[in-house]
Amino acid sequence: MKLVRFKIGHEISCGLVLDNGIVDFNQTDLPYKDLQSIIEHGADALEKVKAYCEGASPHYALSEVILLAPIPRPGKFLAIGMNYKKHADEADRLGVAKSSHQTWFNKQISCINDPFGTIDPGVTQQLDYEVELGVVIGKKSKYLTIENVDDAIFGYLVVNDVSARDWQFHTPTFTMGKSFDTHGPIGPWIVTRDEIKDPQTLALRCYVNGELRQSNNTSEMIHSIHNQLIYLSTAFTLEPSDIIATGTPEGVGVAMQPQIFLQEGDIVRCEIENIGAIENKVSV
Repeated sequence: MKLVRFKIGHEISCGLVLDNGIVDFNQTDLPYKDLQSIIEHGADALEKVKAYCEGASPHYALSEVILLAPIPRPGKFLAIGMNYKKHADEADRLGVAKSSHQTWFNKQISCINDPFGTIDPGVTQQLDYEVELGVVIGKKSKYLTIENVDDAIFGYLVVNDVSARDWQFHTPTFTMGKSFDTHGPIGPWIVTRDEIKDPQTLALRCYVNGELRQSNNTSEMIHSIHNQLIYLSTAFTLEPSDIIATGTPEGVGVAMQPQIFLQEGDIVRCEIENIGAIENKVSV
C-alpha cells in the first residue's frame, strides 16, 4: 500500500493511493486520521485499511491535492554516511577518512520538507543533493537480530539528504550542514514493507534540471539495511515513525571536478524504483 499525507483546500488529511486517485481517510469511518496512528498500530491498522479500501472509489485525483511530508515530525531522523563504495571513495578524495564502523549523523527533524516543497539554501554557498532510500520504523525495537529485523520496518520512502557542504564540517558529526530548514524532503508517500519484496535491489537516481547526476542500486550498499538497523538498535531504541536514511551513491556535486553546487532555480528530482519520486526546486 501507498500511504499518503496531503492537503486539499485548507484541510490536511491522509489516505491511500490507488491507481486512479486517493481514498481520503477523513471521509471514511476508519479510526485513523493520521499516518502516525497507522504506523503505531502496525499490522492491525494495515489490515483494516486494506479491508476498507478494497474496491473503494477515490475521493480525489492525485492532481487535485498537494502532497505533504508523510511524517512531519519523526522522533529521529538518522542518516548513514559513505555507505556506497564509490561514494566512500569520493569522500576519501575530499579528506573524509573511511571508517571500519558505520558512520551515522542526525538530521534535525525541523529540516523535514514536503516531497515537492521548495528548498531554501539559507546561508550556504555549497548546496548539494543526495538521493537515499528511507526506512520508516514501525515498532519499538531494541537489540534487533537478523531473525527479527524485518519486523521493525513499516515501510519505505524517498529521501533527499540535502547538504550544506560548507557547514557540514563545522562539527565532526556533520549535523550542522545536514539540518538546515527544508533540507530534508521526504515522500512522496510511504510504501508499506509488503510491497517491496527486496529493498536491496532497488535502482535509485537523482537528476538536476533533467541531467542525471546519480544512478546506482541499493545492492551496492556497504552496510545492508538489516545491518544498519541491527547496529543502531544495539545502541538505542528505534521507535515508530523514526526515519533512517540508508546512504547515497556516487555523483554528488561536491565530488564533481570541478565541483557543481545547486543554484537558485535548480530542480532536483530523486527517484527510487517501485517507490516513487520527489522533486524540489531551490528557492530564488
